Parts: sequence; structure tokens; C-alpha cells
Amino acid sequence: MSLHATPAQLEVVNEARAWPFDEARRIVDRLKALDGGMEKTVLFETGYGPSGLPHIGTFGEVARTSMVRRAFEALTNGKVKTRLLCFSDDLDGMRKVPDNVPNQDMLRANLHKPLTRVPDPFGSFESFGHHNNAMLRRFLDTFGFDYEFASATDYYTSGKFDPILLRAAERYQDIMDIMLPTLGEERQATYSCFLPISPSSGRVLYVPMKDVNAKAGSITFTDEDGTDTTLPVTGGNVKLQWKPDFGARWAALGVDFEMYGKDHMSNTVVYDGICEVLGGKPPEHFVYELFLDEKGEKISKSKGNGLTIDEWLTYATPESLALFMFQKPKTAKRLHFDVIPRAVDDYLQFLGTFPTQDAKAQLENPVWHIHAGTPPAQSSPISFALLRNLAAASNAESKDVLWGYIRRHMADATPEKYPLLDTLAGYAVRYYRDFELAKKSYRAPDEVERAALQALSDALATAPADATAETLQGIVYDIGRSVPRYQDLKAKNATVERPGVSNAWFAAIYEILLGESKGPRFGSFIALYGIDETRALIGNALAGKTGRSG
Repeated sequence: MSLHATPAQLEVVNEARAWPFDEARRIVDRLKALDGGMEKTVLFETGYGPSGLPHIGTFGEVARTSMVRRAFEALTNGKVKTRLLCFSDDLDGMRKVPDNVPNQDMLRANLHKPLTRVPDPFGSFESFGHHNNAMLRRFLDTFGFDYEFASATDYYTSGKFDPILLRAAERYQDIMDIMLPTLGEERQATYSCFLPISPSSGRVLYVPMKDVNAKAGSITFTDEDGTDTTLPVTGGNVKLQWKPDFGARWAALGVDFEMYGKDHMSNTVVYDGICEVLGGKPPEHFVYELFLDEKGEKISKSKGNGLTIDEWLTYATPESLALFMFQKPKTAKRLHFDVIPRAVDDYLQFLGTFPTQDAKAQLENPVWHIHAGTPPAQSSPISFALLRNLAAASNAESKDVLWGYIRRHMADATPEKYPLLDTLAGYAVRYYRDFELAKKSYRAPDEVERAALQALSDALATAPADATAETLQGIVYDIGRSVPRYQDLKAKNATVERPGVSNAWFAAIYEILLGESKGPRFGSFIALYGIDETRALIGNALAGKTGRSG
């Protein structure tokens, strides 16, 4: 990963206050406190449990960690090497069958086996763990993250973790002294930080140890077939319980930064303590709030609630998803289909303002963090909200229909010249057809509204064919001002002679003409959709032909 910051940005980078810079400064302070710290390669890590299909929260950890990594590289002017390791805990036993996968009976027959030894219910990969790892990597590769992927199965079986496992055997009681006070009395009696993988059943066992031999590097336990069995802690015969595994991995790899969800926060002292017992220095932590589904419930891989990565990308760009992750990471956020349009238009707004900002403001702009300091030069000249309303008004079946209107509004526009606009047009049609069409709720106008809409149609008839969006918006405002119901004397700069216009006027336009309670600036809609077409829309509404454009 290379640094992308202009000389002007580098001059003000120490003043940047976006949250990734705050986290990056803690890493800089960490390195300064270590002997030769600024000479080491800084290791950023994200952890992933492949017990179910990966969800957007998994992507969020990688995206946010990458943002901190970019900020760190800017603070150090690219002089300190960095790595990002995405670690999959795929040697964990499958403790329950996810609800959203096929072949449930087959999976139930393999409960408690390591995920990389459970057959793939989709029949495509070597195991269920390999399948879920591939899904995660496919998306991370598609998005262009700069990362290294690591498998717990590989690290345990190849011997990479052998030194830390032998040290855990040597310091077994120290680890138990940290863990046991956190457990209930019943679990304390059977708990061990080591989980053997049964030679007889292949399952990950939660059993007490009869002996931990530090000198031999082995454990003895009663296997499921009733025999006392001794296994070396090395070579993938044994894995660590998940809390000790967290701290042991930090110590083994020398992790400098890791973020995790709020549900882990109470365990931080345990992770840190085990890392220190095993001779490591705990990394800098960042705890983020959890994602919620539409009902306000925590998103779960096994339940399959909330949005999947693929579902978001069906209706919006990866950059809009990255923006959603950037904003307020310490605030719980609902993650469902209705948040997508706002994220898209917010991204377009940030992208559009970036070239006009000074160096300091650019470092606060989310698109600097989303695009590693070099956001695209071109945004979209048309908002996603406007494209969706255009899709609704024209009942578009494809983006080609929208391009017919776009070209009339922008004579030189082509998909090749405006690739982002072309992509958004396709998303707008898909989102409208799949989500908004069924929710449309048109209503008939009352007498005041009928008169106001007819007046608007008559005023549009006198407008020039090439009237700008601002001119058309002025016409809409003038009609609203003329109707006492829609006058707003409290609006900024309003007077009795020239009152402001209340939102009720615009709500009426959208509810009656487009079946929605709100939308983009109506003048922009008219400019894009067409004056004659808008008048036809009004005429149909007044004639009781609800939801028809012609």
C-alpha cells in the first residue's frame, strides 16, 4: 500500500481530526515508546469467524481498518511499512447450523467439527470454512483492499503457532488465573484454555485437562470414546479457546492494531492479559458499535438478518457502503435496504465537493479515506434520488430509458463519458423495481391542490423549452407562494409581500404525482424528465389516472 497525499495535505496532516487520524496517532505514539518501533512493519489485523455467510459487518472491519492504515501512512509520510492481515478463525468447531444455508441435516451431522472439516453445503469447496473464506476474499478482492489472508487452520497445522502454543503450555496456570474469575462456578470446574480435536470423532472438545505437560508440550484428556488420550499441543492437534486465542494471536504475530465490536469490549482486559502473559504487547484497540437490522436487533451471521454484502452491491456502489462504514463508527446504526439511497447521495455530495476544498478539509472528507487519498475526479451530475424518481415517473424497465431523458437534459452525455452516472442509472432502476414500486402510495388531490397543480402546469407551459433547473424551481416556488395554504412567513427572508413556501407544497407534489412523501428538488426533476412530460404527469393525476406518465 502506498501513500496518496498531496504536499499541501502533508503540511496539515497533523491537524486532521477525522476519526481514522485519531486512531493512527495512537499507533504512532505506540511505536515511539518501543525501541526501534519506527523501524518495524506495523501489523493491522482483522478477525473473522466463518461460522456463517459473511455479512457487511465483516467488510466494515476491513474497510475501517484500512482507513486507519491510510491515515497512519499519511502521518508517517509513508516512511513506516504496514501490513493488513485478515485472519479467519476457521479451525473453530461449528457449534450450530446457520439458518440460511442448504443441506441442514448434513451440517447437523458434522456439528462441533472444525469448520474446515465440515463438508460444504453448497458443494463448491473443500469445506464450509473454505466456502465462507472464499466469499469473503472474493468481495475484498473486488473492492480492491490491500490485505493478506490468513487461515487459523493453516497457522495451527503448519506449525506457525507452535511456539506460542508451547509457551501457553508453560504458562498454563497463568492463563487459567486470568480466565477462571470470568467464569461461573460450574464452568470453572471443567474449563481449559486448550481445546483438543478428538482423534476418534474429529470434533473440537470442550473437556477438562487431566494433565498439561509443559516439558513435553502435551495435554491429556478423556476422549469421546472414553479413553485417556495424550496429544501434543502443536501441529494442529489442539486449538485455543476463543478468548485465549485472541490474546495468543496478538502475541504470536505482534499485532499493533485491531478493532472489534462492542460485544467484545468487556473481554479486552482478558485479551490483553493473556497477550502479556505470553510475552506480547497488546495492540491498540478500537471498539465500534454494532450493526442492527430493520427491527433494531443485532445482525447475526447464523440468523442471516440484515443486509449481505452482495445485497448492498446489487443496489449501490461499494463506495457508498464504505461511506456508511466511515460515518459515526461508535454509534449503533440500522443496516437495511432503506439506508442505501441516502448513502449513495451522501457519497456523491462528498465526492463533488472534494476538488473545491482546501488541503485540511480534504483530509476530513470521507472520500479521502475511502479512496486512499485519491478520489475520482468525476462525480455524477445527477443525484441518485433524482434518478430513482425519474425511474418511477417513466416506469423504467432499464437504464436505457433513463438515458433517453439524460441525453435530452445533457446533450453531450454518454455512458462512456459519465461511467458513474451510467452505473447509478442501473442501480436506480433496480432499486425502484424491487423496493419502491410496491411501496408507491398515490393519493388524489383535494380542491386546493387541484387548483395549485393546474396553475403549475399552466405556468410550465409558458417556460422556455431549455429552461434551467433553477428557473423551473422558481416557477414551482412562485405557484406555492400564491396559495395561502403553502405560504410560510417564518421562512428565511420571508415577507408578507413575498412569503416563503412550506414543505407541505412539495410533499403534495410528490404524494400526488409520484406516490412518495419527499424527493429531490422538483425543478431538477422537471429539467430531467421534461416540461411536457411533467405536464402530462400532472394532467393524468388531475384526471384520476394515478401513477401513469402518459
